[in-house]
This record gives sequence, C-alpha cells and structure tokens, in this order.
Amino acid sequence: MPLQPQTLGAALNETLSLHSALCRREAGAFQKAVQSGDDVVVACTQEKRLFAEVAQQTEGVRSVIKFVNIRETGGWSRDAASASPKIAALLAAAHLPDAEPVSTVTYKSAGRLLIVGALDQAEQIAALLADTLDVTIFAQGVSASALSGFPAQERQYPVISGTGLKLTGWLGQFEAKWDKSNPIDLDLCTRCNACVAVCPEGAIDLSYQIDSDKCKFHRDCVAVCKVAGAIDFSRAPQSASEAFDLVLDLGAQPLITLHAPPQGYFASAASAGLASPGLLATVLKLRDMVGEFEKPKFFAYKQKLCAHSRNETVGCNACVDICSAGAVSSEKSRKQIVVNPNLCVGCGACTTVCPTGALTYAYPRASEQGVRLKTLLTTYAKAGGAHASLLFHSQVKGQQTIEALGRAARLQKAIRGVPANVIPVALWHTASVGLDLWLSAIAFGASQVTVLVTDEEAPAYLDGLADQMRVAQALLNGLGYPGVHFQLLRTSSAGAPADLGDLDARLQSLARARPTVPASPARFAVAQEKRSTLDMALDHLTTQAPVALPEAIELPSRGSPFGSLLVNRDACTLCLSCVSACPASALQDNPELPQLKFIEKNCVQCGLCASTCPEDAITLAPRLLLTPQRKEARVLNESQPYQCIRCAKPFGTLKAIESMLGRLAGHAMFQGPAADRLKMCGDCRVIDIYSAENELKITDIR
Repeated sequence: MPLQPQTLGAALNETLSLHSALCRREAGAFQKAVQSGDDVVVACTQEKRLFAEVAQQTEGVRSVIKFVNIRETGGWSRDAASASPKIAALLAAAHLPDAEPVSTVTYKSAGRLLIVGALDQAEQIAALLADTLDVTIFAQGVSASALSGFPAQERQYPVISGTGLKLTGWLGQFEAKWDKSNPIDLDLCTRCNACVAVCPEGAIDLSYQIDSDKCKFHRDCVAVCKVAGAIDFSRAPQSASEAFDLVLDLGAQPLITLHAPPQGYFASAASAGLASPGLLATVLKLRDMVGEFEKPKFFAYKQKLCAHSRNETVGCNACVDICSAGAVSSEKSRKQIVVNPNLCVGCGACTTVCPTGALTYAYPRASEQGVRLKTLLTTYAKAGGAHASLLFHSQVKGQQTIEALGRAARLQKAIRGVPANVIPVALWHTASVGLDLWLSAIAFGASQVTVLVTDEEAPAYLDGLADQMRVAQALLNGLGYPGVHFQLLRTSSAGAPADLGDLDARLQSLARARPTVPASPARFAVAQEKRSTLDMALDHLTTQAPVALPEAIELPSRGSPFGSLLVNRDACTLCLSCVSACPASALQDNPELPQLKFIEKNCVQCGLCASTCPEDAITLAPRLLLTPQRKEARVLNESQPYQCIRCAKPFGTLKAIESMLGRLAGHAMFQGPAADRLKMCGDCRVIDIYSAENELKITDIR
C-alpha cells in the first residue's frame, strides 16, 4: 500500500521519513538516524538482523532502535487503503519506553544431563551431547529395533536402572528418585552377555535388566555370573536419588505431564530416533544449556489481599487450579498460596483469574499495559479511525499466525488479511491480560476485544479466559451496551493453511460488527491494583451508559469478582465466624449489637465465608449492584441480645444460646443448676460455681 507520511506524521506529532529500500541502498539514512541520539523506530521486522549489523558497524550510535511490523498487520491486506489509522497507532506504541525492569530468577547449570529411555536410543543421543554435557542414562529396556542397533558394548556413560522413577525440580536443580530393584548390579556387570544367552525365558534384555514377569527362577544367570557376582536375587530393593541439571525424557510416557514443564526438562518420544519430530532441535538446545541463565520474575504477590484460605479453610482456589506449570500450590501452615518462581513460566493466568489482585503480573505491569492500550486507541482515533478492535495474541505462535495471514492475503485472492480496524497487540502470553484491562480498553475507545489462541495455550487457560469473557460481556450488556464486545478466537496451529481461511472469515466478521460503546473515551490511568482499575473502568462505563441502569446486573457464577451474599436467617446463629474469615473486610460485626453487616463493594466472591459457616447459612450471589448501597454497610442478619439471668449483662445472641440449650438438653452434665449456668455470662458462671453449697470441689476430694 502507498504510505502517507504526512497523515501519519500529523497523528504522531512528528515528521516521518518514507523509505523504499532503507535496508539496502538507503542504509545511509538509517546510519544517520541512529547517530542522532533520538529513539529510532524502523517499521520493518523482516530485516531486523541486517539493521542490527549495520548499527554495529556504524560509529557513534547513540539511539535506541525499535522495530514494528506494519506490513503483514496492515499493508498486506485488502483494506490497506484505509489502514493508516492502525499503522499510526502501531508506530505510536512502538515509541513507548520498554517495560521497567523487575527482579530476576537465576538458574545455574553445570551440564549434568539425565537421559531417560531405551538404552540403545539413549546412547545414540548421548553420543551427540557427551562432548558438551556430563551424561547419565536411566535405562528403560531396549527399543523394539534393538536387533538392528545393539546398545554399545563399551560402557561409555554411567547407566542406572530401577523402578518407580520420579522427577522433581527445575533447570540446575532436578532430583531423580527411584528404587534399585534390579537383581543385576549395573556397576558390577561387565556386559559379557552370558546371562542374556543362558536365560531360557529371555527375561534379560540388552539393558541388563530382568523382567520379573518372564523369569521362572531357574537361576542359570546367577551360575554364569559367579566371577563378576553382579546378579543377586536376594538383594533387597533400595531407594536411590541423584541430582541433575537437565533431563531428556525419551520415554513413551513422560515423567512430567504438565502442559508447561519446568525449565530444563525436555520430553521427546524417540520412536524414530533422530528423525522423531523435534528431537534434533531439542538436542541442539541442550548443547547450549550450560552456564547461568536469568528470566524475569513475572508475578508479584501480596499475601494480605489473598482470599485463598483462612483458619485452614480454603476459599478461592482459582490460581492453584489454573496453573499449567505446577508453580502455584497451597501452603496451609502459612494460610496462603506459594508461587515457585523457578517453575513459573510467566503465562499470567493466575493473575488474570485472581479476584482480589493479590497476584499481579509484573513484566510488563498492568499500568504499563494500560499506557500501551490507551496510546494505541487514542492515536487510532486521532488519525481518523473508527470502531477499533484489539486483537491480543502471543509473541510466538500468535505472531506467526498473524504474519501468515498477511502473507496469504498478499498471495491469495480468497484471503483478505487483517482488517483495517483490527489492531494486533502482542503479549508474552494471552492469559496474562484479563477483565480489568479488557474493560479499560472498552472505556478507552475500543469497540471489541478479541484474544487469539493457538494450540500453545493450556486447556485450563482457555476455560479461564472464557469465564472472564462471560463476566465482562454480562457487565457491558447489563450496563446497556448491546452487541458482542469480547471473543475468543481459536486456531489449532500457527498459520496452517487449512486454518487461515476460517480465521480470515472470522476476523472479517469481527471487523463488520458494531457493538455499542461509550460515547466518549475515558482518561483514567490503569492502576497496578486490579480492583482499583475495575472500579474506574466500571465508573466510566456506568456514567456513559446509553440507557437507564437497572438496580443490579446478574453475573455468571464462574469467575465473577463481584457479588452479594444471601444469609439464611433461620439457620444463622450470628456466631460471626464468617467475619474473621473474610479477607476483604466485606463482612463486619457491630460491637454494640448482635449484627452481621456487609459492604458489597469489598466482596470478591471467594467463598471463604460460605466454607467457614458452621450452619451452611451463606450462599454467594454473583452480581454488580449499581445503587449507592453497594458502597454502604447493610445488615444481613441481626438478633436480640441474650441477657445473663443473674446480672442481666448481654453476652450472646438469643438464637445462639437457644440453639446451644436445645443441643445440650439431653446431656447428663447439663441438668439442674448446670443448665442454668449456660444462661449466665462468664463472670456469673464462675461465681455460681464457687458459691453453690452442694457443688463438689476438687479441694474436697481426699
């Protein structure tokens, strides 16, 4: 498409230079720009490597160089003629500073590699790695093709074997545990193969392990191994463990089945040897994994906001359930969740489903993402764009899908490409952005928010995103904004030709949709605190609502961070255990009267109150109350105080005392005067015990 530098420059408040061969004959202009000291944005990602080389060869480079793709996202599209507002938005976002640095997580690898699998296959892979890594093999028999490729007779690598192999840890700190139950001691075995030859059942394979299901106890193998003494059936199984830095799992059933396995663990079935899909790439990657490595600590955790558990009762478990890396766990002794930064892969799903904001995404922060979204949308509108639709996608397969769609539009008449009003927004992971930023985007002027997901996302992430979208859509529709504002676009792989046609059709449908949005965009700044951002976004959307507002908006039960409580007054005894359990101060008591009060604005629907209530008298009611009462304390239940029958001092509720008297009425210990003491306050109860003449005291016992 022919770019319009004057139009784009006006939207960006700067003078733009248009080049047609900046990476070739016009490279001098690039060199001059990077010597100026001003930030330089190159609107081309194809020749990023070439530009970096030119910059290295240029003296006096003082500029920060950034790259942005406007070709596949805008220029290669049937809507290219009207894509200038989107291109201006992408250029403006590229000018933003990088995310503020955060603390890092460090891994140290000395190159101790454990290869798990068939001995012959493991030895073939070990031969490619032994010059760089310290290889140990955990033998799991031999492959079906071992007759055409025997394990090496020479003992080139330490070989261990056993049963019940378990693996824990991460890059640089793996621990393997197993039971040494094999009658053949591999450290003593000389691989003479006499036992294999003499065994009448063929119970011993070339990995020198005995199949107990085949062995008929002839013990011929023991007889031929007298010199080495490697075979002993009377040897008791022993537990063993060893530390490793890296693990290559070639087994048919991976030892770690997490969707996001820990750093340093690679699972690749080796049924076809090095021809197995991805195995050669894994081998090359392993060769580079020696030394010290760092990654950002992607999350921040505030325990005081966490609604996970109180008093050993679990309420909200959203982060634990959704984590595909096994990085989030419950620690009841500390009454909180624990996030292992070494296992965390930075997907951000836990921060998205957290209702309180106890877990927040740290790299980039929510506030930085908010600036980015506001920059995109305000620049798009300033350049004359309308009905902006944000398309969130991952930086890996999502980006590949967008670029494949652009190339297909360039080459195929049937593909239209990314529509002019659809603005791609790359994320480290699509699960890292949720309800707070989606609603903020609508408040800032977006008409739609779409999340493109591929097969790299865990199924739990898709369920979590779908739940969040149902809540977001219910909020907007309830506020009087008709139409579909939030959608999840699923494609099976990164830009497979068979999927591009369907994806293209769905994007075109999105581009034609015109859901109702606020008449004027919001100006608030996205806060790092999730609840604060939600409140500001909802305040703006409520103020701009096109119709009269209802009293409340009913919300889906899954994923709602807002709601009320229903209390069964007949069952509730006002024990107030729910008040001490509430992490958000939504439930409160009254020091003067037996009352249970509730501030709906504070409620995060964690369910701790319902789990704690001994009478099962509390039910969650997901909704968004739109009246001023949402911010005010209201009484959910109250009762008459029960007065001491001796001094008339209130010391409990009428309902609680009556319930206690009813439960203990038939108990032998609470008859006569003892029953009356249940109706007394603590002081009078003690006085009555010591003043009663017929009371048996411990001092009377001889």
